[in-house]
Amino acid sequence: MTPPINPDRIEAVLVRAMHRHWRLFLVEGLVLIVLGAGAIIVPPLAGVVATVVLGWILLLAGAVGTVATLRTSGAPGFGWSLLSGLLAIAAGAVLLWSPLQGLISLTYVLIAFFVVDGVAMIFLALAHRRELSGRWEWMMLNGAMDLVLAAIIVAGWPGTAVWALGLLLGIDMLFGGASLIVMALEARQSSLQQ
Repeated sequence: MTPPINPDRIEAVLVRAMHRHWRLFLVEGLVLIVLGAGAIIVPPLAGVVATVVLGWILLLAGAVGTVATLRTSGAPGFGWSLLSGLLAIAAGAVLLWSPLQGLISLTYVLIAFFVVDGVAMIFLALAHRRELSGRWEWMMLNGAMDLVLAAIIVAGWPGTAVWALGLLLGIDMLFGGASLIVMALEARQSSLQQ
């Protein structure tokens, strides 16, 4: 029987790891900022690179899944598992064969995500408002921003397909890198005080 998980112990382990390895987090944050800035400066290139990387991931994952499925032909759900692996191979091959077309397809997926997530966040904010939860306005703003982003991409279609994915990926990497740098510097500061 495994002992129960103690959240305080997990937090303490994470804090110690952060203190010990703050330099790694700092370097990771700096790399993310550089890559994010590059993606913002040249969003079409970043979008195509993301498409190619996703293509390779799907192709390799599909190949591994298909081989594993074929080696366990008597397992339950064999047909579905084989279909899943073959679909991943096909999707990866399509993205690699025509990255620009893949970029357009991924931008459609991005639009759909922004619309669905935006509507969901607005309804979530309204539910929190009814329960008088604090700061529900931020969720509402998040949902509205998702819908605005979807509208911007749709309004500029097809031109936005070339830059939207790369730009948003770059912004995400920039903010992710900045948050890692802040966390690393805070961990460094608190480790110096101990």
